[in-house]
Amino acid sequence: MSYGVAAALQAAVFQQLSGHADVSAQSGGAIFDAVPTGPVPATYVTLGPEEVREASDKSGAGALHRFTVSVVSEAAGFGAAKSLAGAVCDALDGAGLSLDRGRLVGLWFERASARRTGTGGAIRQIDLRFRARVEDD
Repeated sequence: MSYGVAAALQAAVFQQLSGHADVSAQSGGAIFDAVPTGPVPATYVTLGPEEVREASDKSGAGALHRFTVSVVSEAAGFGAAKSLAGAVCDALDGAGLSLDRGRLVGLWFERASARRTGTGGAIRQIDLRFRARVEDD
């Protein structure tokens, strides 16, 4: 197994989301690798937790990354958050990302969960889970 591709995959995912016109427009460009300290925008996208499993074979080292991208919104109802979550899926599902290290074999949407958070449930959060298969050269 190799975890060596993890940073390159994360950078490519971030770049893909930042460069996607619909994601950028709906989030106001608020796409974060980590939620910033202090005041945050009313709607934003953030990269979240990741789990990695061994996926090497006779051709070389590889790994299966399962990672979460979260859409967070203070807008009333889930409509705005779901629209942005859809744009995130459009940007990532099946995307052919170019990595600084290794190679992306495939990137797929797995599942989503939507919930209310914050005081009185005023914040909507949608966690999108993706699966990426990578090989390390």
